[in-house]
Amino acid sequence: MAGRNKTTTGSTADAPDADRPSISIWERLENPPPAPRAALTSTRIAEAAVTVADAEGIDAVTMRRLATELGVAPMAAYRYVSGKDDVLELMVDLVYGRLTLPPTDLDWRETLRALAVDTRELMVRHPWLTRLSSPRAALALTPHRMAVAERALLALDGLGLDADAMMVIAETVDIYTAGRARAEVATRELMAGQGASDGHELRMSLAPQMTWLLGTGRYPTYRRYTGEAVRKDDARWRFETGLDCVLDGIAARMGI
Repeated sequence: MAGRNKTTTGSTADAPDADRPSISIWERLENPPPAPRAALTSTRIAEAAVTVADAEGIDAVTMRRLATELGVAPMAAYRYVSGKDDVLELMVDLVYGRLTLPPTDLDWRETLRALAVDTRELMVRHPWLTRLSSPRAALALTPHRMAVAERALLALDGLGLDADAMMVIAETVDIYTAGRARAEVATRELMAGQGASDGHELRMSLAPQMTWLLGTGRYPTYRRYTGEAVRKDDARWRFETGLDCVLDGIAARMGI
């Protein structure tokens, strides 16, 4: 029986997540265990995982795949991570670390706008950020992600707002940014699936459905949009115009 248990444990390379320690990976990384293979680090694991996810999507990131990419035994990475959730957190932290935080001499609006613009570009560049199915990864509290949140809150500090209002404002801008980035990524994926090279070709591929819907006469304002809009494919303009509307609303509502 003991031999059977040992074999089962050794053959389930993705299983240790179930036995994850109660402390976070960031606390563990402050005091890493001695490693017999100094070349393998948490940063190398994250970089390999990001490379795989950028090329093939987040589902391609598995512990076995990472072991292959890193040239180590399947269980070697478990000296640094307890499973895929830890890997996802490391990935999120790595890419958020590439954001340049705005200088502290900007006002609150300039700061939140700069963070939103850069975050949208980051998410579009790494589409898997919009596909994090693990709640722990999607809401990961990582050092670099916390630094972004800290910078946003710092910009709002001293404006006469209470702590709850400051967080709501920061979260509102962040949620808008994530939502627009997710829609942009989904549009690109739909284009790829339809074999469309641009927005016009995508609309042409969807023309039968759209023609029927507009032909019902139930959506006259949407029909006007389809005929008159000239920025349908200007993703950056659409994002930044919506962002300015959000910031205008915050300024008017909060009196700042």
